[in-house]
Amino acid sequence: MRHSLLALAVGAALAGTSLSASAQSRDAEIAELKAQIAALLEKVESLEERTDAQSDVNIDTAQKLDTLTTGSPKIETKGGVKVTSADGKFEAQIGGRIHFDAYAFDRDIASTTGTTEFRRARLTLQGKALGWEYKMEQDFGAGTNLDGLRDLYVAKNAFGGKFTIGHFKPYRSMEELTSSNEILMMERPFSSASGLFNARQFQQGVGYLRAGDNYTAGLSVFNLRSAAGVRNEGVGAAGRFTYAPINRETSTLHLGGWFSVEDLNNGSATTTASVSYAGRRGPSQTIATVNGAAGDKITAYGAEVAGSFGPAFFQGEYVQSKFEQPFRAADQDVTTWYLQGSWMLNGGHKPYKGATGVFGSPKVGDKGLWELTARYDAIENEDIANREANSLLLGVNYYVNPNLRFMFNYTQGDNEATGDETGQYALRTQFAF
Repeated sequence: MRHSLLALAVGAALAGTSLSASAQSRDAEIAELKAQIAALLEKVESLEERTDAQSDVNIDTAQKLDTLTTGSPKIETKGGVKVTSADGKFEAQIGGRIHFDAYAFDRDIASTTGTTEFRRARLTLQGKALGWEYKMEQDFGAGTNLDGLRDLYVAKNAFGGKFTIGHFKPYRSMEELTSSNEILMMERPFSSASGLFNARQFQQGVGYLRAGDNYTAGLSVFNLRSAAGVRNEGVGAAGRFTYAPINRETSTLHLGGWFSVEDLNNGSATTTASVSYAGRRGPSQTIATVNGAAGDKITAYGAEVAGSFGPAFFQGEYVQSKFEQPFRAADQDVTTWYLQGSWMLNGGHKPYKGATGVFGSPKVGDKGLWELTARYDAIENEDIANREANSLLLGVNYYVNPNLRFMFNYTQGDNEATGDETGQYALRTQFAF
C-alpha cells in the first residue's frame, strides 16, 4: 500500500513537471512569434517610409522636369533653325539660299561672255515679337549693305488680314510674287522685275493682304525708291486679286488680276522696261523708258491663269502697260505675255499656296523628282517699230530633296530690233533651308 502511494506521488510530480515544461515552451514560442511579428511590422513601416520618400522624390523630379520644359526656350531644327521663347511671345528663325549658276552662249550678233556667278546668296532672319512678325533678308550675291537688301519689314495681323510695313514686293505679277526658290525656270518672265519692272522688285511702303482658302486680295502703296535708291517724291500703288474656283489636293485652277501705277516725281530715277532676251548675263534690249525728271506715269494691268492637275502644271500672264512721254509726245503702249508649263515625270505635284495665290515646289520623296519645263515669253512696244523681243525656253529640274534642286535651261532669244538670235545654256545648283 505504501509503495502504491509512493508511485502515485512520483507520477503526479512527473506529470506536473511535464505540464510546467510544456507551458514554458508555449510561452517561449509565443514570445518568439511576437518578436518576429514586431520585426516584420518594423520592416513594413520602414518600407512605407521609403516608398513615401521615393514618391516625394518622383513628384519633385516631375515638377522640376515640367518647370524645365515649360520654362526653357523651344528649339526646332526641321528645315532650318527656329527658336521660340518659353512664353511663346518671341520667335527667331534663320534660313538662307544659295543659287550658283553657270552660263554658256551660242553667239549670234551680240557680244556675250559665258561665266559663273552666285545668282543669289541670301541669309534670312525672321520671326515674331509680341504679336508682330518681322523679316530681314540680305542677298550677298547682289551686293553689300543696302544694294543686297531684300525683305526688311514688320507685319501685323489685323481686321482679318495682314499689314506689312517696310521694304517688300508690291502686290503685282504672279510670277514676281513666287519665291525664287520655287520659280519654274531659272529667271522670271518679262512681266516681272526681269523686264517690265526692271530694277523695281522691292519698294518701301505699306501693304494689306487678306486671304481665304481660295482667294487673296492685296493692296500696297509705296515710294518709288528701293533700299539703295536715291530719295525721291515718286509714289506708286499696286493691287492684286486672285480666286481659285477649283482648289483640291491634286487639282487647282487659279484666276487673277492686278494693276500697278508708278507716278514719277521730283527726284525719281529714269525708269525702264528692259529684258535679257537670251537669259541672264546675255544681251539686253530696252523696250520703253520714262524720264524721271518729266513727272510722268507708268501704268500696267495684268491678268493671270494657272493650274496644277496631277503631274501637269501651266501658268500664264498677259499685261498691257502704258509709259507716258514728256513734252506732249505720244504715250508708248507695251504688251507682254508668257505661257509656261511643266510635267512631273515620277509622280510629283505642284501645290497651291492659298495664302499668297501662287504655286510652290512639289513634295519630294526619297527618290527625288524630275520635271520637264518650257516657256514662251514675249514683249513689244507697240509704238516703236520692231521694238520687240521674245524667248523660247526649254528645261529640266531635278529635285534631289526638299532643300536641293538642280536646274538646266536652254534659252533661244530673238531681238526684232537688231535681228540677234543668241542662245544660252544655263545650269543652276540651288540649295535652300
